[in-house]
Amino acid sequence: MPDLAARLEAVLTRIDSARRATSRPPRSVGLLAVSKTFSLEAVRELLTAGQRDFGESYLQEALPKIEALRGSPAVWHFIGPIQSNKTRDIAANFDWVHGIDRLKIAQRLSDQRPADLAPLEVCVQVNISGEASKSGCEPAEAPRLCTAIATLPRLRLRGLMAIPAPVEGEADARAPYAHLQRLFLDIKSALPGDPGAFDTISAGMSDDLEAAIAEGSTLVRVGTALFGERDTSN
Repeated sequence: MPDLAARLEAVLTRIDSARRATSRPPRSVGLLAVSKTFSLEAVRELLTAGQRDFGESYLQEALPKIEALRGSPAVWHFIGPIQSNKTRDIAANFDWVHGIDRLKIAQRLSDQRPADLAPLEVCVQVNISGEASKSGCEPAEAPRLCTAIATLPRLRLRGLMAIPAPVEGEADARAPYAHLQRLFLDIKSALPGDPGAFDTISAGMSDDLEAAIAEGSTLVRVGTALFGERDTSN
């Protein structure tokens, strides 16, 4: 296994350098360690090194990790596409959900969130590059979806998430994130109630986190740069 503590330190240094380059304040960008397909032992090692937020996409793989680490400081984020038959387990076991792109899914998560838990923190996923193969609502649909989700009693709407199409060059990489930030600010200004709760842009991964941070990302989702390449042979 690679030295995960050293990898964590290297990623945090990249994040801090990108933050400083755009004169953003300290602690304005967080790290979500994308632990999907990686072992419980790897998560434990990063927890020991100080990482707290972990992202999972596959429910059946995630639930044993969550159970094994109950009582730990780990904060669990579901970041994959959400099927209706998975919402009950997601609502009961995760702290955050990043991939909401339909009101039906949001309503099920709210209805199924246990009353003894805090409201589920959620982000609306936007298909910012318009890719047919990607999940996410169309940018034009996002304001209406966010407004509807903000009224659901067991959810707390936190912001937007996106996975842009890969591109070459820094300017091209920044363009979809700039679009996402404009959309975020437009929605934030129009939401009823306290706009301060709408504070999260979940965007940027191992290869393009600098571009995302330059355009306002508050949470980067990093897997490969932390854990190494995933085994895709199975």
